[in-house]
Amino acid sequence: MIKKRFQFILTPAGCAFLVISGVILVRSLLARNFFEILLSSAALFLLLAFGFIGIWKSKKLKSLEPGWKQPFPMTANAGEEIFVSGLDVPVPMFFRLHFIVRGRFFPAGAGKKGCPVFAETSVSRGEKSALLPLDFPMSGKFTGKGFCRFKDIFGFFSFPCGIILQRTINVRSLPCFGKDHLVKAQSGAEDRRNKFSADEERYYMREYTPGDRFRDINWKSSEKIDTLITRISPDNQEKVSRIEVCFRNYISPNKAGGNTDKPSLEALWLLDRAKARLSHFLRNLMEQQSSFVFTVHAGGDSWEIDDQESLDKFLDELAGLSFSSPKNETFSAAANVNAGELYVFSTACDLALPGFLLTCHPRPVCLFLSQPDNKQSEQTEMLYKRNFLIKGCIPYPRWLVKSKIKQLGVNAGKIQNNYAGTKL
Repeated sequence: MIKKRFQFILTPAGCAFLVISGVILVRSLLARNFFEILLSSAALFLLLAFGFIGIWKSKKLKSLEPGWKQPFPMTANAGEEIFVSGLDVPVPMFFRLHFIVRGRFFPAGAGKKGCPVFAETSVSRGEKSALLPLDFPMSGKFTGKGFCRFKDIFGFFSFPCGIILQRTINVRSLPCFGKDHLVKAQSGAEDRRNKFSADEERYYMREYTPGDRFRDINWKSSEKIDTLITRISPDNQEKVSRIEVCFRNYISPNKAGGNTDKPSLEALWLLDRAKARLSHFLRNLMEQQSSFVFTVHAGGDSWEIDDQESLDKFLDELAGLSFSSPKNETFSAAANVNAGELYVFSTACDLALPGFLLTCHPRPVCLFLSQPDNKQSEQTEMLYKRNFLIKGCIPYPRWLVKSKIKQLGVNAGKIQNNYAGTKL
């Protein structure tokens, strides 16, 4: 948090009003028009009075520290609002407190400069808080600041006040609602976890899952918390299914929607939909069976997800994950059928995908591929470019020109295509 520096207090409307009033006053003095002299003098006096009141009050509000609380998780295109608190200060008549958010939005984490973002709300007299609409058309990362301005209701002045709040927000993809994917327990590489007696609460009991013996249910504890709890003996070894996932966030330069520095909006939207598909896959399987452990590879990095906390942390990082240049990926068990099925998520921008799938043979592969749909059928997930401006984001001009990305033909054991496109 940093204190706000001095800024120009006259708005464009205030500057225009000052110039017009000054010109009228000079002309009326030369023409000795009493009515115009009175009118222009009153206007300048009103402007001067508002200026003095604003300077006096804004100095008193220097230490104002508003609270800025955004929803968690922040989801794209969800119509969410930021709750702004700590604004319960008296303000003079004809003045209002405004809270402004200004910064840069990086769609799918891409770009060096980002899209400028501006959002503003005012606090009604007597209110202690306000809601600020802050929404984004797709997943990505927002970095910016929130601050207060003290303004008159005519829009002549805007005085800085309070303390600046810096924020970095990961915006998750709008959820997709595809088919639920069923995974058999034996399809993943299995390992065993020993349960030690060091932590009785953690290792002796857990929530009931289908397949547990009824005689192992702790009915007394289950009644207290209204949830079935299963006893686990201290020397019991519980089988865990390990599922390997590969998220290929790769783009082939100048051939599939641009490059890693300046990807097209169509390419970014395909990546966004691949992220949404991966999020749905992980959530769905974790709801099916809490014992699943996921190993996710993406862009040269790896994550292990074994509970809800690690899943939320990964999904937050995934929101800001952008395109990378193609890399040679090797997995220790890639050519081993017994290693279990490999789940691959990719886009039509990944021209190296067919070669990667060949290296996985004979290991079974399930591919989730985000493809452009030139026909734009009912199943196509559309991104409307005008939503950037509607939601306070200024898109890059080059995004207004549609980039032609060809559909990618690949061979895999199981393929699930999902289609995405853009419109003005």
